[in-house]
This record gives sequence, C-alpha cells and structure tokens, in this order.
Amino acid sequence: MFGGLAFLVRGNMAVAASGQGGIMVRVDPQESETLVENTNAHHMVMRGSPMRGWLRVAPEHLRASRELARWVELGMTCARSLPAKR
Repeated sequence: MFGGLAFLVRGNMAVAASGQGGIMVRVDPQESETLVENTNAHHMVMRGSPMRGWLRVAPEHLRASRELARWVELGMTCARSLPAKR
C-alpha cells in the first residue's frame, strides 16, 4: 500500500519502513499535533492531505536505537488500542 515493509499488531499497521527512507508511525490522532510540535516527526501526507494519526520520521532522526525504539513503541501502543482485524 505504501511501498515499504509494514509491521502489524493484531492486523493493524503500527509502523512501516518507508520506501522513501525513514518510517511511518501510527499514533493516537489526538496526540499527532503535540508530537509534530515537540519532535522531528511530520504529518504523513497522502494525495495532498495530511493523514490524521500517521506521522513520518526521516532516517536522520532514527540513528540512535532509542529513537527508533520510541517510535516503534508509540506505533505498537496505538495499534494495540484498536480492535483486532481478521
């Protein structure tokens, strides 16, 4: 769908390695703005519109293992909060 490798939790996408570099992370839509304002993440844009609850993190902001681990944990937490897909 997005041209990269996706990781799912109970059938819900949590984080994806982007084909353009970096990662896409699923987050609570209510936290999106705060995360964009306070981190190096940006809103994911699809067909010219920001995707609510999806952030993009460039590879230069994932160099340290702890940075990647933080984003993966956010994505997993969000995906776990959603109903399981079949």
